[in-house]
Amino acid sequence: MAASDPKPTPHNFRYLVKPGTDFGFVAKFPLWLLLSGILSVVAIGSLFVNKSVRGNYLNWTIDFKGGTEIIYAFKDKAAANKYVKPDATKVRDALQAAGADGFDVSEMSWDDEVAGDSVTVRGIMIRTPRFGATTPKQQQESAAAFEAKFKERGVERVQWSGDRMFVRATSLITDAEATPVFAALGLEVKPWGESAKLYTTPEEGTGEYKLTYSVNGLDSQYEAVLEKALPDVDIVTVQSSQVSAKAGAELRNEGIKALFYAMLLITLYLAVRFDIRYAPGAVLATIHDAVMVIGTFSITYTEVSLTSVAALLTVVGFSVNDTVVIFDRIRENQVKLKDKKLDRIVDISLNEVVVRSILTSSTLFAVTLMMNIFGTGLVRNFAFAMNAGIITGAYSSIFLAPPMFLWISKRFYSGPAPKRAGAKPAAAEA
Repeated sequence: MAASDPKPTPHNFRYLVKPGTDFGFVAKFPLWLLLSGILSVVAIGSLFVNKSVRGNYLNWTIDFKGGTEIIYAFKDKAAANKYVKPDATKVRDALQAAGADGFDVSEMSWDDEVAGDSVTVRGIMIRTPRFGATTPKQQQESAAAFEAKFKERGVERVQWSGDRMFVRATSLITDAEATPVFAALGLEVKPWGESAKLYTTPEEGTGEYKLTYSVNGLDSQYEAVLEKALPDVDIVTVQSSQVSAKAGAELRNEGIKALFYAMLLITLYLAVRFDIRYAPGAVLATIHDAVMVIGTFSITYTEVSLTSVAALLTVVGFSVNDTVVIFDRIRENQVKLKDKKLDRIVDISLNEVVVRSILTSSTLFAVTLMMNIFGTGLVRNFAFAMNAGIITGAYSSIFLAPPMFLWISKRFYSGPAPKRAGAKPAAAEA
């Protein structure tokens, strides 16, 4: 070496797996397949357990089972017509403290005109699976309390429909008299106003009063909760609408179709890009990943939203990408290592790419784990699905896809070579 040549610089790189390490993947394939089968049965079985215990296979959000969607704007009480940016975390904490369950809070913006100028308003959208302001328990308790309090006033029938309670009585019971009964259960009754004459006039034939007590809607309830938690802000209800359960069912079916089409296109891609022998392994790994992610949501009973479906499709893409890398290495080694058996080629290929798969999966897992820990709402929902999918995706790419390829190759693409035309049996030659 010349005196001017630089000395080689030793690196401090630490190998995750030392070069030359030879893991026997193929020998352990039956064990991994058995483990995958057991986990799949547990995942699918948990769906039926949820159905029998909780009434639903999964914890569907408003996206799939319908509910109410409310949009609020926030104004500064100290300045007229001045919109302020809301704090989604404080809104979420206020609703949780008030006992709200199953809701989702997200920020949104729109343009509005204030004093002749166009301004961008930042508001909050609250989505809840509830369709009304009253729960079945509140309706039952309020009806019982109303009958008990006004028993001597000739109450004959009490019936709830939506957020209205209909009463038939022989004596007049005003809205002011009924208000304390509802207030004890956290419900606020709307004043009769112009409808007072309708309710205070008895029927001519029977002399009975048909009374209706309307409870403030869910938007008013949440508005009161937020104004109590945020005293410096004036909450304004911009829009309140309901999402039907039928629309949610359609979204759920479209999500299932999207997953099916993704698998179909994956099969077509691998058949064209590689060989038809590779496609079933990738499909098996994809189905396994989907079942495992769904099973994770089922066992933990975590909310399933459209964001969860998006995460599931992302997991499918990640898993297929990892599988394609492994299949590509197997195909390369089949050309380079023609003197070795297919089992040995698969073992060598997996040993060459296993570190790459682990590092890639670990990097993505670390990012989504931080999102799961520090994120909220839909961000956490997406990250939770990704965390489960990354683990099962890396597993299936190594321990499920190659065994399927190996089995198909041995079952349908091996055996004695075809006889040549004109060839004579060995016995005849002798």
